[in-house]
Amino acid sequence: MEETPFLNACRIIALNLADQIRDLVGTEQGGEEIRMGADHTPTELIDEVAENCAISHLRESGIGSRLISEEAGLVLLSGMKGTVYLDPIDGTYNAVAGIPFYALSIAYGEDGIMQEGFVKDLASGEEFYAIRGGGAYLDEEQITVSSVSLLEESALSLYGKKFDPDRAMQLGQKIRRWRLLGASALELCYVGCGRIDGFVDLRGTLRIIDAAAGMLICSEAGGFVSSLDGSPVHFPDDVTVGRCVVATNAGIHRKVIEYLR
Repeated sequence: MEETPFLNACRIIALNLADQIRDLVGTEQGGEEIRMGADHTPTELIDEVAENCAISHLRESGIGSRLISEEAGLVLLSGMKGTVYLDPIDGTYNAVAGIPFYALSIAYGEDGIMQEGFVKDLASGEEFYAIRGGGAYLDEEQITVSSVSLLEESALSLYGKKFDPDRAMQLGQKIRRWRLLGASALELCYVGCGRIDGFVDLRGTLRIIDAAAGMLICSEAGGFVSSLDGSPVHFPDDVTVGRCVVATNAGIHRKVIEYLR
């Protein structure tokens, strides 16, 4: 696996961020709403602490000329080119509730094309990473999606925030089981390493900061990522705009799309 300046910077950020939020995980204090974020949703204290830590290190890293983040929105950086997409804590609800499934997600793109993606499970310590054209990795071991080809044998994760139950029910009658895990970046990585066979967002609330790193990791591991109609997903650089996403192991992608239409 290639060691890059982006990857090294992400590892430093992850180490420091985990230390900064440790005493806020699983506490009412961590969930205290302190202001409105750039995404027009309340910013909780644990998000603020995590984002400030990440941005501080990104400013020093020289990676990217600008940053797009959940709470701060657009931030100018000192790098020569490229954009960094940051979700300091994907799965804030889980973190505040003490549920060990939440992550740091960072991606780097140029001209709208993601080049590198990093997702750190802040509870377990697992590290997912991908570089365009260079594969996807879990703790430096290359990963691939599952080989499941039958819906009846598949397990899919559902982005479960106010989704359309009718669409979910139709597909749910065919698959083996649903999972609602609550951290989309990690769920996309779980598709990439074969722990689940697919991830579906029916609500259209998945944003570029949530999905950029995980989508690259899933794709580089051999997965397919698309919109609900099977077309490519295009995200604007706007944390208030979301998209519907279907990510699978490739073997069941067409079948999942058919049941969601």
